[in-house]
Amino acid sequence: MAMAFKMATTGMWVTDECKTSFMEMKWKKVHRFIVFKIDEASRLVTVDKVGGPGEGYDELAASLPPDDCRYAVFDFDFVTTDNYKKSKIFFIAWSPSASRIREKMLYATSKEGLRRALEGIHYDMQATDPTEMGMDVIKDRAK
Repeated sequence: MAMAFKMATTGMWVTDECKTSFMEMKWKKVHRFIVFKIDEASRLVTVDKVGGPGEGYDELAASLPPDDCRYAVFDFDFVTTDNYKKSKIFFIAWSPSASRIREKMLYATSKEGLRRALEGIHYDMQATDPTEMGMDVIKDRAK
């Protein structure tokens, strides 16, 4: 398997699939969201789930496990007050309270490496429960 980018702080590798899926979401709009996970055994950041163009925020929220950490990117389309269609990409670091401390630390230290590998993210969010990344929070940030 070809590796795309090594995250120096943790020794984790971001797979080419992560970058390819992100570019497909960003430019071709074939995905609405992507959920990433860290496989500790292989030391890889991999794609866990991809949401199709017809899926939305609710499907993304349902894809995040209540007791495991994940990263996600969400392509949010909206209309401005000037009636222009826009799209903003959100990076979400999901670290629920019920997850293990070791896992929280691993995801926290690996976050910047993945974020740097995915060029074109507009907003960063950290969430420990669904209310911290609700659609109202996303809409407010995208203004």
